Formats: sequence, structure tokens, C-alpha cells
Amino acid sequence: MKIGIMSFAHHHAEAYIANLRAISGVELCGVADEDPARGQRFAQAYNAPFFHTYEALLASKPDGVIICTENSKHLPLVEMAAASKINVLCEKPIATTLADAKAVVDVCARAGVLLMTAFPMRFSAPLMEVKARLDSGELGQVYCFNGTNQGELPTKHRAWFVDPTLAGGGAIMDHTVHLVDIMRWYLGSEAVEVYAQTNKIFHANEVNVETGGLEMITFQNGVFATIDTSWCRPQYWPTWGGLTFEMVTERGAVIVDGFKQNITIYSHANQRPIWQYWGSDMNQAMISEFVSAIRDGREPSVTGVDGLRAVEVALAAYDSARVGQPVKI
Repeated sequence: MKIGIMSFAHHHAEAYIANLRAISGVELCGVADEDPARGQRFAQAYNAPFFHTYEALLASKPDGVIICTENSKHLPLVEMAAASKINVLCEKPIATTLADAKAVVDVCARAGVLLMTAFPMRFSAPLMEVKARLDSGELGQVYCFNGTNQGELPTKHRAWFVDPTLAGGGAIMDHTVHLVDIMRWYLGSEAVEVYAQTNKIFHANEVNVETGGLEMITFQNGVFATIDTSWCRPQYWPTWGGLTFEMVTERGAVIVDGFKQNITIYSHANQRPIWQYWGSDMNQAMISEFVSAIRDGREPSVTGVDGLRAVEVALAAYDSARVGQPVKI
């Protein structure tokens, strides 16, 4: 099976190269980037074939592509891949507007190609264990969630993350979608109302987007949730991000840290502590699921619709923060 990577705008693209090469029978057939210098740099660093245009990569007939452009640029590449009957794994959020998010889903459905949203937390061992116990009835009814998705200001990875046009916003857009997806997955219920406040307490003079926020979400089944979404960690924090939540159920509270499987390393080279992860590799499991879905000709366990629903909540949070009132979805 041949898989290509379209763009290195998102830093996850680099990790996906190793993930693909770790799967038996899968070939990284090439990479392409609208920034030729960036694309050639990464192609050379990872010894990958470089295509000077996205069209050339698609013409090589890969079985699937992983789209890692800036958030607002996903749709054109999804359309190109779908037109060539090539399956798509799209970085999150799948778009920055509701119209584009719906178009991403619709164009793949019309073309009959698989569309998967890159939600690696679905493949986190701790989160999967809690989901299994929830499904078995061990935890009983869910009452509420208290979630956090906090991290560093992402400018040192890619500056476009703080560009309101390319990213679609700031910390709300960056960090809402992961937790919303987990909550929808656990509950089997859709969010119906969002109340949100945003702020620029952190990095106030550095960027022109919100750097923090608090969201209160109500689901159709009556469960409510809060999400602290912020870039509140200092630049010397051991990791770029994190995801935690407390889920209160009729049989007790479950506390989950999706990034807990780590050891802390101190080195002269880094001049800061770094978390080295051990145990399960959720990115590897996610890429393996994409490959498996293509091989089996089935819908992936995380779909384009999952990506669409998460975008709906993030955009509703922006609407709520703007009007100062809860917003129905």
C-alpha cells in the first residue's frame, strides 16, 4: 500500500513518516508541499521522494494521503484527493468554517473515498480503557465532565497556529476539538448548546488571537461539560500540550490524563525538561487504523463527520463568546 503526505505545515506530518514506515506492507510513496523549500528540506531529512506539486503526488496513485496543511487550507487538497479517488486522513480541525467542514465531508462521500479525521486521542490506551468500562456498564450513568486541554503557545512549532485566518482562531480552535470528540464518543450524544468566554491573559502582547478560554457544553442526553482550553504553559514546560478530564459517574469519578505515560529527561542539549513517552503510541495506532480501513474497504473508526461535529462546537464557542450568551447548535 502506498501513502503520501501533503504538506509539512503541521508538525505532526514529521511523526507520521515514522508511523507509516513502522507498518508492514506500507510504503511512504512521497511527500509534497506548496512551500518547495520546506518540502524538500523534510524530504531530504527523512529520505522520502519529493513531488514538486500536489497534483504530481496524486498522479503517482497513492492509496491514501495524509493532509497536514494549515487548518484553512484543508478543503482544496481534500477536493483534489477525492477527485483522484484517493482516501484521505485529514488533520484536525478539518476546516475553519462550517461550510468548509461540511464540504470536506460531502466531497469525499460523493467520490466514494474514505475520510478519517486525525483524532489520535481516540487511540490513547487510558482513554480506550475508560471507554470499554463505560460501555460494559461498570461505571454506570455519566453525569458530567471537567476537561482541560492546555499547552504552550505553539509559535515555536509553526507560526501559523496563531494566525486567525490560517488557524481559524487561537486556543479555542486548537484545543476544543479533541475533548469534544472524546465526549461525543463516550456519550453517543451530540452537543446542543455552548457557552464560552475567551481571554488573552497569557501572551497578551505576542499574538492577535485568544490564548485562553472556558467552555460549558450541554449534550442532548443532559450531560454537561466544561473545557479549559488555553495556551497557559510556559515555553520551558516539558511538553507542547496535554489533555485531562474528570468524568463523574453514578459509581464514582474517573480521572484521566492522556499524556501520563512518560518519563522526564533533563539534558544539557535541551536546557529544559522533556517528556519521553513510553507505552502506547496513539499516533501509531491512528495511522494503523487509517491503513486498516483502506485495506478492509470499511469506514474508519473516526470519521469525517466526527471532525465536522467537533468543528461545530468550536465555532459555536466563538459565537457564544462574541454575543455573551449560550448558543444552540
